Amino acid sequence: MAVSATVIGALLGLGTQMYSNALRKLPYMRHPWEHLLGMGLGAVFVNQLVNWDAQLQRDLDSMLEKAKAANERRYFDGDDD
Repeated sequence: MAVSATVIGALLGLGTQMYSNALRKLPYMRHPWEHLLGMGLGAVFVNQLVNWDAQLQRDLDSMLEKAKAANERRYFDGDDD
């Protein structure tokens, strides 16, 4: 997943820079270093987004396990009937 996220981010950064140049009616490759910078920032952004999503999933699983355990203690362990 890391390679595909990096490629998607790089294409996102490149597309953003080219779209910005097109809106301003400038040549697409006016400053090539800006394209490299955009590709690098896009790749970092998408990789961090993937890492954040994985961490969020782990946190959610942990919270659901805690809630399930609390519900089981509440409803099944304290049978006074």
